Parts: sequence; C-alpha cells; structure tokens
Amino acid sequence: MKNQSVKLPAPLTALRTEALTRWGALPARERLGVTLAATVIGIAVLWMIAVAPALRTLRETPAQIDALDLQLQSMQRLAVEARELRGAAPVPAMQAAAALKSATDRLGDKGRITVQGDRATLTLSGVTGAALRSWLTEARSGARARPTEAQLTRGPQGYAGTIIVTIGGAQ
Repeated sequence: MKNQSVKLPAPLTALRTEALTRWGALPARERLGVTLAATVIGIAVLWMIAVAPALRTLRETPAQIDALDLQLQSMQRLAVEARELRGAAPVPAMQAAAALKSATDRLGDKGRITVQGDRATLTLSGVTGAALRSWLTEARSGARARPTEAQLTRGPQGYAGTIIVTIGGAQ
C-alpha cells in the first residue's frame, strides 16, 4: 500500500506549517498545558453534545412513559364507555327530560334547565367541578344526552355559564 497524503490548499498548508512551527517553539511545559486544556475542552464538548442529552433522556423517559400509560388507560376506558353508550337503547324524550331535571335538582339553586324539543339548556352559577362532572355523567348515562355546546367560565365560587345538550336519541 502506498503512503498517500492529502493535499491541502495553499493557505491551509501555510497555516498548518506556521502552527507546527509555533508548537515546536513552545517549551514542553506549555505544550503540556495546551494539550491538557484542549483535552478538557474536548471532553466538555463531548459531554454537552453526546452524553448529557442521552442521560437526560434516560432520566425523563420513565416518567413520560408512565404518564402516557395513564393517558392510554383513560382513553381505553372512555372508548369502552362510548361503545356501551352507542349500544344502549335510546331513551324516550320524556324520560330523558325527567332524568335531566332530576340531575339538575341535585345542583339546587345553582342550576336551571330548560328543555325545548330535542335540546336542553343548563344554566349554571357557582357550581363546583365535582357537581358539574356528576351532572354530565348522569346526563350522559341516564338521559343519553350529548353536550353540543358549552360556554363556561370558572370563578371563585365555581363554574358559571350554559351547557346545551341533545336528548331523546337525536343526532
């Protein structure tokens, strides 16, 4: 095998020759210092570019996987519930309206419902998140109502606004 060297452009060859000349002129102690400094800088750059991001990924990934697993389980539960609700027989409009009225009565004076045809409008004032969640769950399961529009604001006493639901098996 022949010993082939790479030909550098003239300006780079001149810089290389000058650098080698200066390197050779440095005392051994200064060459050792420059070598150590270059080694430390090289290790720092290697750490910042290759090692630190990999370690951060290894450290953060298990928590992200756990969070995604919880989210997947929640989505699977919701999918099962949606399949069950799709398979459930529609509730007659009168029975659905009665179920919504019963759920609204549990809110006390903080909720008022008006039913017009296949739509019901719930007006809220100062309802807690748990009470609202309970009402939505009961409306979905007992009346087969589906929220179609919501305008809610959260204040210090709870949620206020309106929720419009479709009832009676209407699409």
